[in-house]
Amino acid sequence: MNVLVPPRTRLTVEVVFDLVCPWCFLGVRRLRRALRARPDMAAELVWRPFLLNPDATPAGLPRHDYVSRKFGGEERTRRLHATLTELGRAEGVPFRFDLLRRVPISLDAHRLVRFAARYGVADAAVEALFTAHFSTGADISDHGTLVALGGTLGLDRLTLRRFLAGTSEAEAVHAENLRAHRLGINGVPCFVVSGRHAIAGAQEPEVLERLLDVAMTEAAGA
Repeated sequence: MNVLVPPRTRLTVEVVFDLVCPWCFLGVRRLRRALRARPDMAAELVWRPFLLNPDATPAGLPRHDYVSRKFGGEERTRRLHATLTELGRAEGVPFRFDLLRRVPISLDAHRLVRFAARYGVADAAVEALFTAHFSTGADISDHGTLVALGGTLGLDRLTLRRFLAGTSEAEAVHAENLRAHRLGINGVPCFVVSGRHAIAGAQEPEVLERLLDVAMTEAAGA
């Protein structure tokens, strides 16, 4: 007997993020959990780059100095890392802050995501980059690291190496970063559903589900 299955509601979720932001890694994992809980929804993730450190040199920033200045000292940084580690454990995110020595510039990593999107593997690229940086301490500004990661996604390594050696998509990344600021987005992650409903921060999956429900209701009534 044929059973008619109602079509899944299609939604677009724009994710404004930086690949060196631990809250973004946590927030993306929570978003994925919220989406898994809604099998009646088909969500397309659109990755919007945000540069937390647009003026950093190619060498990046010493992490200890950076986080101490950003979070108000070593003790506060330790507490923050402990909190993130605990929250990450619940989402299967193995944060290893002890392995991080530098805050790399993320421009080329964002360029890799845009390159991967041409081949339909942008979602996997984002996950691989987050994991490489925050779980193994990899330098995601290093072209060799990026090419190796791209290879694990099935991307042609030689083509990717040539792409990274040039400037393709760099202007687009900067333009997206500027666009986010002009829209009033000053912190990440930020999730924008169907171009209308936005929420900032690494929200709990239940909060994200409620936002998705609102967007789905609107889509059904359109």
